[in-house]
Amino acid sequence: MKRRHWGLVASFVLLVVVPLMAVGFYLFAISKDQYSSTVAFTVRQEEGGGASELLGGLASFAGTSVGSDSDVLYEFIQSQQMARRVQAQLDLKTHYTQYWEEDPVFSIWPDASIEELVWFWQRVVRISYDQSTELIEVQVLAFDPEMAQRIAQAIVRESQKVINSLNEAARADAMRYAEADLEEAVARLKVAREAMTRFRTRTQIVDPEADIQGRMGVVNNLQQQLAEALIELDLLQESTSPSDPRVTQARRRIEVIRDRIHKERENFASGRDSLNSQGEDYPTLIAEYENLVVDREFAEQTYTAALAALDVARANAQRQSRYLASYIEPTLAETSQFPQRWMILGLTFLLTLLSWSILVLVYYSIRDRR
Repeated sequence: MKRRHWGLVASFVLLVVVPLMAVGFYLFAISKDQYSSTVAFTVRQEEGGGASELLGGLASFAGTSVGSDSDVLYEFIQSQQMARRVQAQLDLKTHYTQYWEEDPVFSIWPDASIEELVWFWQRVVRISYDQSTELIEVQVLAFDPEMAQRIAQAIVRESQKVINSLNEAARADAMRYAEADLEEAVARLKVAREAMTRFRTRTQIVDPEADIQGRMGVVNNLQQQLAEALIELDLLQESTSPSDPRVTQARRRIEVIRDRIHKERENFASGRDSLNSQGEDYPTLIAEYENLVVDREFAEQTYTAALAALDVARANAQRQSRYLASYIEPTLAETSQFPQRWMILGLTFLLTLLSWSILVLVYYSIRDRR
């Protein structure tokens, strides 16, 4: 054993053995037992039914996404707002400062600020969150099992309040958007119907298609009469002389029918008749009428969809669509499992041993360079 060897032994005792003994003495002789309470829950959405199933895809207008609710709860449980609410209900400072003079490592100082309380809150409230399954598990540490259970129950209550507030906000937004869409649809339908009324007033035609069918019926009837008159003329010419007054009368009747057919077709193309006072041609009227019909039908369909979406939003607002499902209720511990003394002691030994080893390697590296 040389002098440097005794120095290594002394440094090992000073940097490893002494801290290890000090930590072990504090853990087993001074630190107070802590009890844990575990609660686990997830955010569930009520399955669609009733009006939502009857209306099918229209239910999506009311909004049904809850993918980020668990993320919100995960952040909220660790927030200052949660710590402040639980502090107001259970007086966390009084509980966690009762052993401050005896066990300062695992306690909080009496005059801690809210920011320091939040720091300590994140030490005693351990939360694990699986984003793939959206399951949240919370473990609460306290100096007695009843207090740990009460804190866990308070976390569940406050988390449920957050979900309820999200529900209310979603319902209010859905109702507001649905009512705004309905108002817009009603205004559009009024404009479409007023445009149709103005068209009918201006043209004095209720339905151009029906009017066209009536006019085409007149032309078809005249053509039928023309055919009959031609046949009658042929029969007369075969049995009588050309100077017969009946032949002259038949020819005159044929000319009148042909002239009427020609005038009816001109009136149809130009719109110069007693029914259409504006004198607009029918192709233009038909094009304008069809545009108005398309606008009115689209406005009616939009109004029906908006009215159905409002009914869905109102139905969803009458029931709780999101809720907190606890699959592990807050537990009540019977034995103390914290602080985990042997694990802390092992980690202390590992850390001090690694630190001592690094220092030894640095020392010999410097010594070899000289």
